[in-house]
Amino acid sequence: MAAPQPINVDSLNIYYGDFLAVEDVTVQIEPRSVTALIGPSGCGKSTFLRTLNRMHEVIPGAYAEGTVEIDGENIYHPKVDPVNVRRRVGMVFQKANPFPTMSIRDNVLAGVKLNNRRISKKDADELVETSLKGANLWEEVKDRLDKPGMGLSGGQQQRLCIARTIAVRPEVVLMDEPCSALDPISTLAIEDLIHELKESYTIVIVTHNMQQASRVSDRTGFFNIAGTGKPGHLIEFDDTQKMFTNPENKQTEDYISGRFG
Repeated sequence: MAAPQPINVDSLNIYYGDFLAVEDVTVQIEPRSVTALIGPSGCGKSTFLRTLNRMHEVIPGAYAEGTVEIDGENIYHPKVDPVNVRRRVGMVFQKANPFPTMSIRDNVLAGVKLNNRRISKKDADELVETSLKGANLWEEVKDRLDKPGMGLSGGQQQRLCIARTIAVRPEVVLMDEPCSALDPISTLAIEDLIHELKESYTIVIVTHNMQQASRVSDRTGFFNIAGTGKPGHLIEFDDTQKMFTNPENKQTEDYISGRFG
């Protein structure tokens, strides 16, 4: 199996209709590592995250210019199917969103079935188990796989959504504030899980929690905005330890030290 390649983002501009939301991002995201995106609300970090699997385009009138290369392929090339991109680049949202009418087992398999992959019962059973183990949830739910996913606690639901994401075997997992609705114990469980997942996946996480960014990530990108109606910019991108102890940019230092934001 070929070694995973970095995600190369070059001169990316992101629009909502005529409005330029994020301007001129060029960055390299290392494979099998955790990259955290931080910055004040409305600075474009979640918008940027969604361009990495073309979810941004789901919003009417939204589009991006520039290149995002995954495994050497520009995912914005006209011949690239966005559905295929989303198979390779999974997304975990801020609010846990298990399918309400589905059992725990069917939630895990939902993405696989959506992709029209035919799968035997034996393979399905194995996939459910490995995905739930991968999400650190198996021991808690193995005796109630046919019960509704919505019957789980908030933290368990979020791990179920992670299991559903990794069941389709993506290369990259995007997480948009995955712990913002969770209590501290559930947050810790997700953070531990992120550490384990990076052995197999490239992970990019948006977080408002600075301590979380410093705990879970290898590299950090700081986004900021000059004012209302202005585009967001990637101000600084570096190793997390350096960003949090000795940032190059005064804006980064002010944000991390709590002087604004």
